[in-house]
Amino acid sequence: MLFTWDTQNLCIIFRQWRITGLVSLLFSLLAVAALTAGYELVRQLSRRYERRCAAATATTQNSKGLPKRDDDDDNNENTTTTMQEPGKLVKAAFYAVQVFYSFFIMLLFMTYNGWIMLSVAAGAFVGYLVWGGGSGADKSVACH
Repeated sequence: MLFTWDTQNLCIIFRQWRITGLVSLLFSLLAVAALTAGYELVRQLSRRYERRCAAATATTQNSKGLPKRDDDDDNNENTTTTMQEPGKLVKAAFYAVQVFYSFFIMLLFMTYNGWIMLSVAAGAFVGYLVWGGGSGADKSVACH
Protein backbone atom coordinates (compact mmCIF):
# COMPACT_ATOMS: atom_id res chain seq x y z
CA MET A 1 0.00 0.00 0.00
CA LEU A 2 1.17 3.46 -0.84
CA PHE A 3 0.20 6.87 0.42
CA THR A 4 -2.15 8.65 -1.97
CA TRP A 5 -4.55 11.56 -2.29
CA ASP A 6 -6.56 9.72 -4.95
CA THR A 7 -10.18 9.05 -3.98
CA GLN A 8 -11.35 7.28 -7.11
CA ASN A 9 -12.96 3.97 -6.06
CA LEU A 10 -11.50 4.27 -2.54
CA CYS A 11 -12.66 1.50 -0.22
CA ILE A 12 -12.86 2.44 3.46
CA ILE A 13 -12.65 -0.65 5.71
CA PHE A 14 -15.76 -2.41 4.31
CA ARG A 15 -16.51 -3.40 0.73
CA GLN A 16 -19.78 -1.49 0.96
CA TRP A 17 -18.09 1.74 2.12
CA ARG A 18 -16.71 2.92 -1.17
CA ILE A 19 -16.07 6.44 -2.47
CA THR A 20 -17.78 6.86 -5.81
CA GLY A 21 -17.79 10.64 -6.18
CA LEU A 22 -17.51 13.99 -4.45
CA VAL A 23 -20.69 13.61 -2.39
CA SER A 24 -19.74 10.20 -1.02
CA LEU A 25 -16.25 11.55 -0.28
CA LEU A 26 -17.61 14.47 1.74
CA PHE A 27 -20.06 12.29 3.67
CA SER A 28 -17.30 9.76 4.34
CA LEU A 29 -14.89 12.42 5.57
CA LEU A 30 -17.57 13.76 7.93
CA ALA A 31 -18.34 10.22 9.12
CA VAL A 32 -14.66 9.51 9.78
CA ALA A 33 -14.29 12.79 11.69
CA ALA A 34 -17.42 12.02 13.74
CA LEU A 35 -16.22 8.49 14.51
CA THR A 36 -12.84 9.80 15.60
CA ALA A 37 -14.39 12.54 17.74
CA GLY A 38 -16.63 9.90 19.33
CA TYR A 39 -13.56 8.08 20.58
CA GLU A 40 -12.81 11.05 22.83
CA LEU A 41 -16.38 10.86 24.15
CA VAL A 42 -15.85 7.23 25.14
CA ARG A 43 -12.59 8.19 26.86
CA GLN A 44 -14.38 11.00 28.73
CA LEU A 45 -17.15 8.68 29.90
CA SER A 46 -14.52 6.21 31.09
CA ARG A 47 -12.64 8.92 33.00
CA ARG A 48 -15.86 10.11 34.66
CA TYR A 49 -16.73 6.59 35.74
CA GLU A 50 -13.24 6.02 37.15
CA ARG A 51 -13.47 9.30 39.11
CA ARG A 52 -16.84 8.22 40.55
CA CYS A 53 -15.36 4.88 41.57
CA ALA A 54 -12.35 6.59 43.13
CA ALA A 55 -14.61 8.97 45.07
CA ALA A 56 -16.74 6.08 46.31
CA THR A 57 -13.60 4.21 47.38
CA ALA A 58 -12.24 7.28 49.18
CA THR A 59 -15.37 7.56 51.28
CA THR A 60 -15.32 3.90 52.31
CA GLN A 61 -15.54 3.58 56.07
CA ASN A 62 -13.05 1.49 58.02
CA SER A 63 -14.11 -0.82 60.84
CA LYS A 64 -13.90 2.04 63.42
CA GLY A 65 -16.49 4.10 61.54
CA LEU A 66 -13.96 6.75 60.57
CA PRO A 67 -13.20 7.73 56.99
CA LYS A 68 -10.53 5.47 55.51
CA ARG A 69 -7.11 7.10 55.26
CA ASP A 70 -4.14 6.03 53.15
CA ASP A 71 -2.04 5.36 56.27
CA ASP A 72 -4.55 2.96 57.88
CA ASP A 73 -2.45 -0.19 58.03
CA ASP A 74 -4.19 -1.74 61.02
CA ASN A 75 -7.25 -2.61 58.97
CA ASN A 76 -6.61 -6.15 57.73
CA GLU A 77 -9.89 -6.31 55.83
CA ASN A 78 -9.50 -5.07 52.27
CA THR A 79 -12.59 -2.87 51.97
CA THR A 80 -11.53 -1.23 48.71
CA THR A 81 -11.48 -4.54 46.84
CA THR A 82 -15.11 -5.31 47.64
CA MET A 83 -16.09 -1.75 46.79
CA GLN A 84 -14.29 -1.81 43.45
CA GLU A 85 -15.37 -5.23 42.21
CA PRO A 86 -18.65 -4.06 40.63
CA GLY A 87 -16.82 -1.11 39.10
CA LYS A 88 -14.04 -3.31 37.79
CA LEU A 89 -16.37 -5.05 35.36
CA VAL A 90 -17.59 -1.72 33.95
CA LYS A 91 -14.02 -0.41 33.75
CA ALA A 92 -13.01 -3.53 31.82
CA ALA A 93 -15.93 -3.00 29.44
CA PHE A 94 -14.90 0.63 28.89
CA TYR A 95 -11.35 -0.55 28.23
CA ALA A 96 -12.48 -3.16 25.70
CA VAL A 97 -14.61 -0.58 23.86
CA GLN A 98 -11.67 1.84 23.78
CA VAL A 99 -9.31 -0.82 22.41
CA PHE A 100 -11.78 -1.86 19.71
CA TYR A 101 -12.51 1.76 18.84
CA SER A 102 -8.83 2.72 18.66
CA PHE A 103 -8.00 -0.21 16.37
CA PHE A 104 -10.93 0.72 14.15
CA ILE A 105 -9.54 4.26 13.87
CA MET A 106 -6.13 2.78 13.11
CA LEU A 107 -7.70 0.83 10.23
CA LEU A 108 -9.20 4.06 8.91
CA PHE A 109 -5.77 5.68 9.02
CA MET A 110 -4.22 2.67 7.32
CA THR A 111 -6.15 3.32 4.14
CA TYR A 112 -3.06 5.47 3.51
CA ASN A 113 -5.30 8.08 1.93
CA GLY A 114 -4.36 11.65 2.79
CA TRP A 115 -7.97 12.84 2.97
CA ILE A 116 -8.94 10.10 5.40
CA MET A 117 -5.84 10.76 7.50
CA LEU A 118 -6.69 14.47 7.69
CA SER A 119 -10.26 13.60 8.63
CA VAL A 120 -9.03 11.36 11.45
CA ALA A 121 -6.82 14.19 12.73
CA ALA A 122 -9.65 16.72 12.44
CA GLY A 123 -12.01 14.42 14.33
CA ALA A 124 -9.45 13.92 17.08
CA PHE A 125 -9.00 17.68 17.31
CA VAL A 126 -12.74 18.36 17.54
CA GLY A 127 -13.31 15.48 19.96
CA TYR A 128 -10.60 16.74 22.29
CA LEU A 129 -11.99 20.28 22.17
CA VAL A 130 -15.51 19.10 22.95
CA TRP A 131 -14.93 16.24 25.39
CA GLY A 132 -11.28 16.50 26.39
CA GLY A 133 -12.14 18.59 29.42
CA GLY A 134 -9.15 19.58 31.47
CA SER A 135 -7.59 16.18 31.03
CA GLY A 136 -4.15 15.64 29.69
CA ALA A 137 -3.56 14.07 26.30
CA ASP A 138 -2.09 10.92 27.83
CA LYS A 139 -2.77 7.63 26.03
CA SER A 140 -4.16 9.53 23.05
CA VAL A 141 -1.43 8.55 20.61
CA ALA A 142 -1.38 4.87 21.51
CA CYS A 143 -3.56 2.31 19.78
CA HIS A 144 -4.91 1.41 23.19
